[in-house]
Amino acid sequence: MRGAEEQRSTALLRWLRGDHGAETAGRRTRRPRPAPATRSAFAGFRSPSDVIVLAVRWYLRFGLSYRDVEELLTERGVEVDHVTVYRWVLRFTPLLAEAARPCRHAVGDRWFVDETYMKAAGQWRYVYRAIDQFGQVIDVLVSVRRDTRAARRFFERAIGATKVTPTEVVTDRAATYPMVLEELLPATWHRTDRYANNRVECDHGRLKARLRPMRGLKQDRSARVIIAGHGFVQNLRRGHYELAVAEPVGRRVAVAFDELVLAV
Repeated sequence: MRGAEEQRSTALLRWLRGDHGAETAGRRTRRPRPAPATRSAFAGFRSPSDVIVLAVRWYLRFGLSYRDVEELLTERGVEVDHVTVYRWVLRFTPLLAEAARPCRHAVGDRWFVDETYMKAAGQWRYVYRAIDQFGQVIDVLVSVRRDTRAARRFFERAIGATKVTPTEVVTDRAATYPMVLEELLPATWHRTDRYANNRVECDHGRLKARLRPMRGLKQDRSARVIIAGHGFVQNLRRGHYELAVAEPVGRRVAVAFDELVLAV
C-alpha cells in the first residue's frame, strides 16, 4: 500500500512541475495566439471618421481657412473648433496620401522642375515642385534656402519616392541645376529653353491660389503637410490614381476620400 501511495505522490509532483511524461507530450498542443487587430487611425477621436475626412478634404481642396471649415461643419450640426480642424489636417493628410500610394500611377519620364516661394513662420521659404508631361505632381519640397543642397535633396527624394529615372528634365537657368543633374542624372537631357518650363510655372498658380486665404503659415511642418496634401488632391482630381476613375471630375476627390477612409 505504501509503495502505491508513493508512486501516486511522485506522479502528482511531476504533473505539478509540468513533467507530464512522454505519453502525454504528443497530445499537448500550443494554443495559437490571435493576430493583433489593426488599430484604426481614427480610434480615440470623438468625431466620426467621415466628419474628419470631410473636413480634411474641404480644407485641402478649396480655398478655405480653418474657421471657414468650422463654420461649414456648424451649419451641418457638427460642433468643432477650428484648432481641432487644424490638428485633423496635420494628422490625417499624410495618412491618406500614404494609403493611396499603392494606387498611384507611374510618373512620366519628362520632368518639369521649378521653385516658387511662400511665407512660413514669418519667413520666406522656397518650394521646389516638379510635374511630368501628364500633369502629375511628382514631388514637393519646402526649403529654407535655394541652393545646390536643396536641389540635390529634392531630386534624390523624388527619384527615391517614384523609382523613376527621368530621360529629360526641364528647368530654368539657375546655376544649381546643372551641377546637381550632372552628379545624379548624367545621362538625362537637361533643357533650359526659354518658355520650356511654362507648364510647371502655370501649375504654381494653383498652389498660390490655395495658399492665399491662409495669409502665411505659422510653422514649417504645417507648410510641408499642406503643400504636399495640395499636390495629392490635385493628382486625385486629375485622375493620376486608380481611385474613383469612373467618377466625373467634380465627384472624383470625394469618392476617393470615402474609399481611403477604410484603409487608414
